[in-house]
Amino acid sequence: MRCGTAVLLLLAAALQPFGNEAQAAKKDDQESEQKVVVIDAGHQSKGNSAKEPNGPGSKTMKAKVTSGTSGCSTGTPEYKLNLKVAKKLKKELKARGYKVVMVRTKHDINISNVERAKVANRAGADAFIRIHANSSESSSVSGALTIAPTNKNQYLSKKIRKASQKLSKKVLKAFCGATGAVNRGVLYTDTMTGINWCTVPVTIIEMGFMSNSSEDKKMATAAYQKKMVKGIADGIDSYLK
Repeated sequence: MRCGTAVLLLLAAALQPFGNEAQAAKKDDQESEQKVVVIDAGHQSKGNSAKEPNGPGSKTMKAKVTSGTSGCSTGTPEYKLNLKVAKKLKKELKARGYKVVMVRTKHDINISNVERAKVANRAGADAFIRIHANSSESSSVSGALTIAPTNKNQYLSKKIRKASQKLSKKVLKAFCGATGAVNRGVLYTDTMTGINWCTVPVTIIEMGFMSNSSEDKKMATAAYQKKMVKGIADGIDSYLK
């Protein structure tokens, strides 16, 4: 081996650690630039009727979590539909470059609505998406809606109230555009524990009515679930990008 070649090899070896550090720093920068989306598949296999405050410092107490509704035609429990869509949404969002945190990945858990909000808070979510399906006493009611805090919500900062309202509008518009579902608008309320405990932008998407036979059957299909996922993801894109 020639002397010059040996010197070059030694120099390259000496510089290698710096190259690795640069690559690691670049990866850290990319990860820090990733937007974080937390997904909560609403409900669980068994409800928990124990009480928790409706908001920080609230004297109003509500059940920690319920098991949700079920399909009038399919018989599918809402908690199962919610998780199926949530998992597909996770896959879609990761493909779009988001960092995704799931509140739950199985049915047999016991996570209250306050605890679900705290998962999103700890993750520093740029958007907290709570997946639900609706029900009505009237079987003719159909369509999608989102739920957001009112301007008078006493538990959230003004910044989070406004951000949550914007997120709710963006997700609903994109969802109805992708699915063709009836747009039932944004429902503004301060009764949702899982919203009131948030310190991050949050929305609840009610994908459709399981009490409506046609919509129940439609939401059970892979083809329509793909449209629902695209709509939610497009709404998140519109809000964050």
